[in-house]
Parts: sequence; C-alpha cells; structure tokens
Amino acid sequence: MTALRSWGRWAATVAVVAAAFCAPRGAAAQNLTVNDVERIIAGAVAEARSRGKPASIAVVDRVGNVLAVFQMNGAPARVRVTSKRGIPRTHGLEQVEDTFVTIGAANSPSSRLSAIAKAVTGAYLSSSGNAFTTRTASQIVQEHFSPGELFAPSGPLFGVQFSQLPCSDLSVRQATNGVPAGVVSATLGPKRSPLGLSADPGGLPLYKNNVVVGGIGVEADGFYTLDNRIEDYDFDVDEVIAIAGQQRFEPDVNYRANRIFVDGRSLRYTDTRPTDLQTNPVNAPAFATITGGVVGDLANVQGYFSAAGGIVAGQTYGQAASGFAADPNGTFNFVGQTVFVLFSGGVNRFPPTASTTPTVANGGLTANEVATILGNALKVAFAGRAQIRRPLNSHIQVTVSVVDASGNVLGMARTPDAPIFGTDVSLQKARSAAFFSNPAAAAYFATYDASGTQLAPSAGQNANGVVIANFLSGVRNVLGPNALSDGIAFGARTIGNLARPFLPDGFEGAAAGPLSRPFDRWSIFNTGFQLDTVFDNIALHVRFADAVGGAIDTGATCTFFTQFATNLTRLSNGLQIFAGSVPVYRRGVLIGGVGVSGDGVDQDDMVGFLGLNDASGALGTGFSNAPHSLRADRFAPGGANLRYVQCPFKPFLNSRHRNACDGK
Repeated sequence: MTALRSWGRWAATVAVVAAAFCAPRGAAAQNLTVNDVERIIAGAVAEARSRGKPASIAVVDRVGNVLAVFQMNGAPARVRVTSKRGIPRTHGLEQVEDTFVTIGAANSPSSRLSAIAKAVTGAYLSSSGNAFTTRTASQIVQEHFSPGELFAPSGPLFGVQFSQLPCSDLSVRQATNGVPAGVVSATLGPKRSPLGLSADPGGLPLYKNNVVVGGIGVEADGFYTLDNRIEDYDFDVDEVIAIAGQQRFEPDVNYRANRIFVDGRSLRYTDTRPTDLQTNPVNAPAFATITGGVVGDLANVQGYFSAAGGIVAGQTYGQAASGFAADPNGTFNFVGQTVFVLFSGGVNRFPPTASTTPTVANGGLTANEVATILGNALKVAFAGRAQIRRPLNSHIQVTVSVVDASGNVLGMARTPDAPIFGTDVSLQKARSAAFFSNPAAAAYFATYDASGTQLAPSAGQNANGVVIANFLSGVRNVLGPNALSDGIAFGARTIGNLARPFLPDGFEGAAAGPLSRPFDRWSIFNTGFQLDTVFDNIALHVRFADAVGGAIDTGATCTFFTQFATNLTRLSNGLQIFAGSVPVYRRGVLIGGVGVSGDGVDQDDMVGFLGLNDASGALGTGFSNAPHSLRADRFAPGGANLRYVQCPFKPFLNSRHRNACDGK
C-alpha cells in the first residue's frame, strides 16, 4: 500500500522519461505535408502498376485524419470479408457481401474503406518506441498466440479489432451533411475507422525523422482477411504495394515489431522486404502525371475524405489542433512529468469531473478523486517498464480513462507517446468493467423499443438474427443462476476469459466461453457478444460511407441495436475483451471504472489496479479497488479460476520491488 507513495519522488530520475515525446531519440515534432502524401501515393501506384494489381490507397495522419484516398482504374470495387475458415455469411461479418439485407445494404465494404482501416491501424498501433503493422495486428488478435500454436492462450490484444468503431462517442467525426450527434472537426483526433482496426496485411505506419506521422493502407486483392499461418512467410500484394509507398517514410529498423518480443516470441512486422519491390519509389512518376483519371484519381469517401478538396496536410501530434497536447491547466503537475490530454475547441475534452451516476452526495467520485486516480495511474506508468517498446527499459506509455457506474466519462489523461489506439480502448475497458460489475448488469442484456419498453427476447435481434439475451443465459449456465445480478466485480481480463472461443483460454477442444461463439463458427470477424452488439452500427456506417442510396450514418453511440438507440449507452464506444481495467468501489458499492491501454496488457492491468490503490491511500476518502470477496477470480469454470488482474513480476525501472499487486 505504501510503496507507490514514494514513487513520485524518484520517478523523475528515470532516464528514459525525457525520450517520451518532445524529443524521441532526438527528433522534433513532425507532420505529413501535401507533397509527402503525393510521393507516398505515387510510389505505391508505381509498384501496383508494375504488378498489374490496381489498388485503392489511403493515407492518414497520426490521429486518423484521412489525408487522401486514391483509387486506381480497375481497383476492386469491394472486398470480401473472410477469415478463410469456411464460415458462411450471417455469422458476424464473415462473407458479408450478401449481408445487411434487413437494413437495406446489399454490398460488402468498398476497397476504399478497407484501405482506410488499414492505414488507421498502422498509425494507431505505432509510436516513437514501436512500429506495428496490420500483420502485427493479425498475430496478436487470434485465438492462439502465436497463430497456429495449439494450446497457447489467445493473442494479447484479442478483440482490439473492434475498437475505433464508427459508432464510438469518443472518436471525432469529419464534417459531413447528416452526421448524427458527436464531436465534429476537420483536424481533431482521434478519428474513427470504418471497420475498426484491421488484421489484413497492407497497413503500415509512416515516420519522419523517427517520429510516427501517419499510416498507409492498400487494398488490391479484394479480400479483407488476416494471416492465420505464422509459421511461414508469404507474399501479399497489398503489403508489397504499401511498402513501396512507405519508402522514405519507414521506421528505424530497431523499433519495428520484429525487434520486440512478447512472451519470448518475436512479433511480425512484414513478410516482405524493400528488396522484393519491382520498382524504385524514388523514381516513381510525379503525382500530377497519374491523377485525373490517367491511372486513377482521388476518391470520395463520405465522412472521411472529399476528392474535391484535394489532398490535405496531416496534423502535428502534440499541438492542440491535432486533438492531443500537453495539459495546459496544471491539473496533473503532481505527477512530475508531462501529461497529455485530449482537446476540442482549445479546451480539455475530458477534464476531471464529478460523477453523476451515482452523484457525489450518494457516494460518487469527486473531481479531485478522479484527478488523483488519473495522476497516480500515470505515476505508475512513468515508473514502470514497458513491454512492447524500445529501447529496452523505456517507461510505460498509456492512456487512462475513468468513468462512473453508468459509463459517463469522468476524465482521461495519457503519457505523451502512448499509441493512439489506446485512447478509445482505455475508455472501452473502463466502461466494460463498470458494465459487467453492476448488480443490474443482467437487465442490460434485454433490448428495448424507442420508448424504453422492454421487448421479448426474440424481438431483440440484430440484422444477423442474433438475440442478445441468449448471452445472459450462457453466462449463467457457466457462473450460476445469479450471475450478473449478484454484484461480482469483473475486470476486463475477467470479461475476456468469458469471451474466448476456449474456456479455459487456450485449452484446445474446450467449450467456448459464454460470450464467445463456438470455435467452429468463431473468427476475428465473428467474436460473439462483442461484435453482435454493434453489428448493426457497422452495417449502417458502411452503407453511409459508401454512399449507398441515401443511407444515414450510425449515431455517435454504440448500442445493442441501432433501432433501440435509447438503450445501453453504458457501452457507447463498444465492449473490449482484453486486459486493462478494474471497477471502482466505495465501501463495497460500485461507483465507476478505470481503463488503461498502451504498452503491454499486464502493464495495463498494473497501471489501473495500482494507480487506483495508491490514489485511494493518498486521499483516504473511501474509494478503492473491489473488495476481495467480490472479485470474479473466485469463480472456476472448467476447473480454472477466472482472472481479475495479472501484473508483471518485476515491473519497475528503478526498483527491485516484485509482485507489486499481491495482497492489494
């Protein structure tokens, strides 16, 4: 309990802290210029032409603004979504080209949407300490880590593909006629992705002077898929075209995924090398010679990019116009390090705020308590050793979110170089912990009409005919008849245990968790509860972004079903099912949740759990982690205990303290 209180006094001595953002490895802040984007597209187009594989190509900046979408003549109009496991349509997004019929869509996503999702993934997963690609994403989201290793647990970021959702209330939207409520801006991030994060090779990060400035995404083969064979190296035309576009904007080799190890395994960066290119991107024709229909042209994507406006320059991360910059108000000065916050209209979007559910008078968190939780969690991050970052012995970079018991955002803050994907994910995690830990959680599985009247279970179906209430029955079959109404505390790690295709996780042939699909129907495009609750939102957005017959966009809140939009704002940016969140209690009563996402899932658990523990000790006002008697790790379905949190063994840079979470 007292160990954390001393960290602030020595955290400032951590040598790597100075490399956090402002001068990562000596570099200054950077952005992509219009000329940069033209060169990136021209290089990719030249390679695509040499291979006879016309492509859709997207370029985004670090915070997700789409700077250009270029569609070559003859590029695939649409993509087939498939995990290559033979799972038929009406199972999640699998074989989606004939799905969505109940809400009017007749086609699968366009290749332009695929390219944007890949570009966003390359940018969002990367930082000045790690360069990840969509192939890296593929390795860490599947049922085994690494894919093909039988009896291995699932990937460390299992489920992250359904973050940055188009319905997220956190993500900032482009200004477009008919856009439902939400923050709208041409420059602010983080922006949403039309399909969430991608695991399909062909999305790479872009760097200038060792600073991540954006991402490139390519779609040429007409399949939106994944790499489910990690044991080999394969040729992927999307990836090789993207590599051509990335030339002169590639990351230092020392920071690429293949130089980063997780559980003793090297991550995968690409299966293609620059020496495999058929062209020299330096000699690519000028952009002016390939546009205007000669080879292709800039392409409209509603809600993302206007061809008429032309290519735009990227934002400089760290300046308020990007949506991310240093805390200007001194709120987190007590942390002793630079803290970043999110901006809109020149002010902090999510300053520490008092709880509304419950109210402060009824035990809810005060604004000072929220600030103390955020700051103490960041102290842990600055003191801890990152898992997926180089150089070795760098400190943890994360985003931390705090919500009340209904999922209302009470505050958000981050270390300067935390990857952007963790912004949305940290909020998903915080809300997920608060959602499942609530004694009224079972009631949330019902669906309601627009007036708030509860429907019979069979009436609450998404466009694939999935009845959400059936997942509650599954959970109760595993955890007992009172599950999700007995007030048991769930962390994101616990929820993830129940959402894997094997329970216990990694036990080949075991039955699926009650929030998952059985393995013969499971894939990263058909995860179960996580996807089924937002399937209609994604379907509506695909129709809107591809300008299908006057379609309207999904609202800025993820709900169980779009036609029941008044229900379940507690998960307004979707459910997340990998580790990194805990619920918050005051004297045994649930009052909120803390979510963390960034440099390693065990590190995420530790930052949230210990940060809350230390903040509780610092203020002594009665809020805390869940009482031991309420934590879900007392359940043992299938003979294996569920996990609540799991912290690294020796996690700190300047301390030999071990097992830091034990006994708390």
